[in-house]
Amino acid sequence: MSFNLQYRKATENDIEFLIDLREKTMSEHYISSNLPATREVHTQRVLYEYDNAKIIIFNDESVGLLKVSRNNETIYIIQLQIDPSLQGKGIGKFILKDMLEEAENTGKTVTLSVLKTNKAQHLYSSLGFVIIDENEHSYFMEFSK
Repeated sequence: MSFNLQYRKATENDIEFLIDLREKTMSEHYISSNLPATREVHTQRVLYEYDNAKIIIFNDESVGLLKVSRNNETIYIIQLQIDPSLQGKGIGKFILKDMLEEAENTGKTVTLSVLKTNKAQHLYSSLGFVIIDENEHSYFMEFSK
């Protein structure tokens, strides 16, 4: 399935949207991991590496966040969040496949981390990511072709 997605650099005007999105997509995972799910915590995470934040646009609507950092060897997916009303429709998978194709074309490795309580880890595994490390709350995953 193909999606007509667009991306635009996040601006200061997007911060409230992104905090609300993060609360909707991540609070349950933080709570089930016994981590604080306060607005302050979500705000800090939204602002982390904000220069790399892109708003995902679908059907002319802001529907998510993609935050990626790249270096010579690695594409690090810092955050990928899709509005819950659109989850399960293949948008995240489509975006991840694009990242994997970029990695294949550039010879890079794709890495990410996911909370152990987040079911998105199953999507990552289905695309070929493997767990390379873990801590108390998260799995660290890698895709290498």
